[in-house]
Amino acid sequence: MNSELPHRRWWSDPLVISVNALGLTQITAWGTSYYCLGVLAKPIGADTGWSTGTIFLGFSVALVIMGLISTWVGRLIDRVGARVVMSIGTIIVSAGLLALSQVHAVVTYIAVWAVIGVGMRCCLYDAAFAALVQAVPSRGRAAISYLTLYGAYASTIFWVIGHYLNDAYGWRGTLAIFAAINLVVCLPLNWLGLTWRDPAVAAPADVKASTTPDSAPALEGRLRTIGIALFALIMSLNGFVFGVVSLQLVPLLEAAGLAGAIAVWVASLKGHGQFAGRLVEIFFAKNLKAMTVARIAIGVLPAALVLLMLAHGELMLLVAFTVLLGASQGVITIVRGAVPLALFGTKGYGAVLGLIATPILLVNAFSPTVFALIVDQIGWQNAFNALLVCAILSWLAIELMSRWYERTRLSSNRGRLARL
Repeated sequence: MNSELPHRRWWSDPLVISVNALGLTQITAWGTSYYCLGVLAKPIGADTGWSTGTIFLGFSVALVIMGLISTWVGRLIDRVGARVVMSIGTIIVSAGLLALSQVHAVVTYIAVWAVIGVGMRCCLYDAAFAALVQAVPSRGRAAISYLTLYGAYASTIFWVIGHYLNDAYGWRGTLAIFAAINLVVCLPLNWLGLTWRDPAVAAPADVKASTTPDSAPALEGRLRTIGIALFALIMSLNGFVFGVVSLQLVPLLEAAGLAGAIAVWVASLKGHGQFAGRLVEIFFAKNLKAMTVARIAIGVLPAALVLLMLAHGELMLLVAFTVLLGASQGVITIVRGAVPLALFGTKGYGAVLGLIATPILLVNAFSPTVFALIVDQIGWQNAFNALLVCAILSWLAIELMSRWYERTRLSSNRGRLARL
């Protein structure tokens, strides 16, 4: 009898249930919507005659829509719960993918991507992070870290699936199947996986929580506003680099001296770097403050870009660049959820994530186009320099914000002690 209790406790733990349910939905939702053009853009162009720029314009429109509605969706999550919002988002994504499989005109294609953008904002990482914090508020950071392990290979898995489905059914059939997968897999898991929650935190749990790395009081008032603005700026600078890299890693590697096939193989190592970075964060950084993890992850990016600039076709240096890049991006995904939780607390967490995500999504929407213009106007080498400057500015900004936060926290603690 007693031997069964640990198993029952594990099986009924809201953290285990929500992380595993959302992990499967995040792999599926990211792979079928956000990353689908990675494997379907070429067949769409071949069938319709549209240019690659036109095809990816639809995706950019989706990102713009995600940015514009981000704050509103965050507040909606706080008001009605992430479970409802994510489930509705899955239905919207599914309907959008099905509609996308039937389009024949450019205007309709772009309009459908706008609809998919609404759905993606409601059911991808920012919504999932808020869902986990609502389910297990005292273990939110750990839950976020575990969840991101699932997402590391979303593109890899669904690029392979999408490739074979396209060969068998064409791009239209593939999108229709992706729509069905969202309904069959994501909808029930989003709804049922978020049914269980930790009980309200009692006083003894508060005492225990005070020993965790991020136990300082949440920023409030003007300091909260300043903190949100600073972190959004830092993540936007960082997001410019990753917005470029996400779509142009292979061209970057080719410009650094690798041949096409080798560049593709090296680029595929980024997913392994993301997974490894998240494992390191879970097992070796769990006792570090979220801000310290952010400083390390953002600080790795300039070093990785220096390797890219010095490589001159040297394979091992470019492999090291790609793996470090992936590790940095993998941990920064965690940081986007963990730092706001540590600095601003669980109250209004969905709205905070929405505010921070707005400029990041807008930067991600336009960064590939801006970078392409930079390359056309001043060449690859100067474009590399622009990426490095953004990475260095992001690193300096997180260092300055960390020092500002520590001074603010110490001042707040002294004020509380003075009132006792």
